Amino acid sequence: MKEKKGIIFDMDGTVWDSSENVARSWTVKVQEAGFDRVVTQDDIKSVMGKPMDVIADTLFTYTKKGKQRNALREACEHYEIEYLREHGGTLYPDVIKTWEKLKKDGYHLYIVSNCQAGYVEAFLEFFKIPWGDPSCLIEDIECYGNNFLQKDENIKLLADRNGLTSACYVGDIQSDYDATMKAGFPFIHAAYGFGTIDAEVPKISKFRELRTVIKEVI
Repeated sequence: MKEKKGIIFDMDGTVWDSSENVARSWTVKVQEAGFDRVVTQDDIKSVMGKPMDVIADTLFTYTKKGKQRNALREACEHYEIEYLREHGGTLYPDVIKTWEKLKKDGYHLYIVSNCQAGYVEAFLEFFKIPWGDPSCLIEDIECYGNNFLQKDENIKLLADRNGLTSACYVGDIQSDYDATMKAGFPFIHAAYGFGTIDAEVPKISKFRELRTVIKEVI
């Protein structure tokens, strides 16, 4: 079998930080729903990487669990995508340049996130990053909102779907590491992101360092 090495990326805290604009978009919908509340950037950062239902249960404790909370979550999810398509987020330095170099080095690049459907696409569209087939910079994506599978399952699903002979996951928080271990792949910590890892793992303090570190991993 021909060797096919893949690098699978987390989104938030790994390739970009959308927390400021996500907080703004959610605040609009929370206040439209009649709640005198503000969703802060720190609120969003504290739950980044978790499935959307868990985020809603954490941040919307002032709502009634069930229909009311679900309706607010769905409103926030949908408006967030619309808002990010227009306003984007903060791309970490050298992400696209490093991806282009990794692609030339022979690696295949992917994204797996716990986000809602449409979130990864909003990121790719805002920064005009080609995706969707082997000729593109990002060849394939998967997320919790598409199939309601946990991150470890989606990592395995994407690796199998693309016929990877070896792969690693790049993420920034403990749950990224835990999911990667469960999926059976090596992990690289984006140490500039939102969290720490309770294990000794390869890490990068700047995104561009990935091109060197990846050689030690796969």
